[in-house]
Amino acid sequence: MIRVLLVDDQSMVRAGFRVILGTAEDIEVVGDCADGRSAVELAERLRPDVVCMDVRMPGGDGLTATREILARLADDPPHVLIVTTFDLDDYVFGALEAGAAGFVLKDTDPDDLIDAVRRVAAGHGLVDQTVTRRVITEFARRTPPPQPEDDPTALLTGRETEIVRLLARGMSNAEIGRELFIETTTVKSHLGRAMTKIGARDRVQTVVWAYRTGIARP
Repeated sequence: MIRVLLVDDQSMVRAGFRVILGTAEDIEVVGDCADGRSAVELAERLRPDVVCMDVRMPGGDGLTATREILARLADDPPHVLIVTTFDLDDYVFGALEAGAAGFVLKDTDPDDLIDAVRRVAAGHGLVDQTVTRRVITEFARRTPPPQPEDDPTALLTGRETEIVRLLARGMSNAEIGRELFIETTTVKSHLGRAMTKIGARDRVQTVVWAYRTGIARP
């Protein structure tokens, strides 16, 4: 069972998400709140698998809450799914840097919301391809170039580096497999080993690492 915490200052949004997620047999909404401070407290007490986190909220924003939740629960952190209207503001990118696992639009279809929670809970991270590709593009534009003495490729094999680069372009495992003429399961194995080496919890954080280190370029 996937345990979910809902965080949004609009009660109607929380109620709607609770109803939608309640239709899935493998998802349980264990709590909800209206601000970041309450989210940190509830996350510590309830230990959810996924936190659906609003970005802008009075009484504690989603960026600060995301950082604090992941820091306090570092031994077994939840996956934070950012719920956004997607205006490419600094809060969204701050949440990405803070460790958010993915993004979903507030007006997303009910089935897509359920799928997003499942994918994030499974560690897949990249949720909505349209949103994700735009986020990646903008994040890459904002990311400073790496220092010349850095050599991030030393951590990875040649194949792992190729796969991380393609992942950073927004490709799925199947698309990467077709690009490299290898099986999807092989892509998954290489990517899993790469994520372990660089200490990334999910695909989104792998993309962040790729752009920060210069393995991927805009």
